[in-house]
Amino acid sequence: MPLIRERYLLIDMIASNKNVLQIINFALNFPASGNGVFGIQNLNISIPKGKTISIVGESGSGKTLTALSILKLNPNTSVISDESQIIFSGRDILKIDKRELNAIRGNEISMIFQEPLSSLNPLHTVEKQISEALILHKIKKSQDIRGTVIDLMHKVRINEPEKKLTRYPHQLSGGERQRVMIAMALANNPKLLIADEPTTALDVTVQYEILKLLKTLQRELDLTILFITHDLSIVKNFTDYVYVMQNGCLVEEGSTDSIFNEPRDAYTKRLVNARNLVGKREKRNKSLEILKLNLLSAQYEQNKLFRKKRVNKVVSNINLSINLGETIGLVGESGSGKTTIGLSILRLIKSDGSIIFMGDDLAKKSFKALKRIRKDLQIVFQDPFGSLSPRLTVEQIIEEGLIAQKIELDANSRKERVLEILKDVGLEPDQLNRYPHEFSGGQRQRIAIARAIILRPKLLVLDEPTSSLDATVQLQILNLLKKLQDKFNTSYIFISHDLRVIRYISDRVMVLNSGEIIEMDYTENIFNKPKNEYTKKLISSALLG
Repeated sequence: MPLIRERYLLIDMIASNKNVLQIINFALNFPASGNGVFGIQNLNISIPKGKTISIVGESGSGKTLTALSILKLNPNTSVISDESQIIFSGRDILKIDKRELNAIRGNEISMIFQEPLSSLNPLHTVEKQISEALILHKIKKSQDIRGTVIDLMHKVRINEPEKKLTRYPHQLSGGERQRVMIAMALANNPKLLIADEPTTALDVTVQYEILKLLKTLQRELDLTILFITHDLSIVKNFTDYVYVMQNGCLVEEGSTDSIFNEPRDAYTKRLVNARNLVGKREKRNKSLEILKLNLLSAQYEQNKLFRKKRVNKVVSNINLSINLGETIGLVGESGSGKTTIGLSILRLIKSDGSIIFMGDDLAKKSFKALKRIRKDLQIVFQDPFGSLSPRLTVEQIIEEGLIAQKIELDANSRKERVLEILKDVGLEPDQLNRYPHEFSGGQRQRIAIARAIILRPKLLVLDEPTSSLDATVQLQILNLLKKLQDKFNTSYIFISHDLRVIRYISDRVMVLNSGEIIEMDYTENIFNKPKNEYTKKLISSALLG
């Protein structure tokens, strides 16, 4: 009954014309593609005043394209059908002239873009970036601006705003950059705020703070929010009503409770189920220790003009052992030292202390000796598109390690090995001659895994391998890694800020903060009985429920 009442409440709001914005019979296609397929088809969405409405779906579903179309920022190559309407304050945005549109953009309707570092101008200070919207739409006198900018920075909870006015985007943390974006979006008290993946790649604690901030501002300013995301944990905890999109079509809509508790469409069910990462790890014989770190420390040096060299410690006195076939999860906020540990183990950065791998201290090995060992030590990087050569085919990428390590196989045997591993990672033989740009994000990650696994390493470092992937693709990759681990008995060091993923894949978890181990224990003990306050904070911020 509560779900029914909530649904009727929304219908009543629509009927009584309390919508901030309505999208009616919206369709958009890309004629140049030659297939005549609509990017978005017959979309109808209502956004009631003061509510948080979310559009969810996998990459390519049309979420961001819909959001951009509201402000007529859709690609120039796209064509919107004549029947389409986007009604805002009694006006059809698709029919108004450029002058009226500019008066709405950044004023009545504002947008927070997905990646603040690429959205903010690297040559402008924080003050200049926030003041731009004020100058464009409202305040003309320069002496009035600084005070307003500082007020906005206070409003979005930026600490010591007076000190940060003159800073540039690269001098801010990820959370601070996102807060600057929010301040810019709120500068002119918009009626509608569009948030396009505003927490992607943020630490769980920062993500939680940003989401709480948006909800607080919504209450204080009577904001209406349209949330674009693929993260269903955010949707469940922070939105009122959900629209589910697949391949440009609306497949289901409903209250948040009904979508999560009573999904009707098969696609929605798949999305919801993919969010629930549950499953027990199979017990394997993990008695053989293959890696031991003793007092591992790493640092980097900063050379500044006319200044003394400054040494910054990244990790200090790390002690860790990992057994054959075991997965150790490394968690912590950005800058905690997770990736540094992974790179130190592989001797890709300089470090102190001992790294005992299969009885050998890697810290004492020459470059030549390390080269022979590298086939047993491999890494999968966070961004497969950046780590895969765009000039090589899939076959060349995967067999590269076999050739570099001088594995004694002729050309036919190498191809057989490549085809075998391709099958293991769920790719087809006819994809051998394709290039990385021809694949989806999930497929590229499978190629990166295949490249590492083909050498049958004893230890594989996985650095955020599921970051930014859709929930369904994420689950596929995690299950693939489990399957390959069972087949080859490989040990994993799994680095992630996503605690849901860590819980699903790891046997034990190491929690890092400022380069030091805060807590380490079996996975379920970490999540059910955390001892350290920092660990408790991470888990409470992770939206695991």
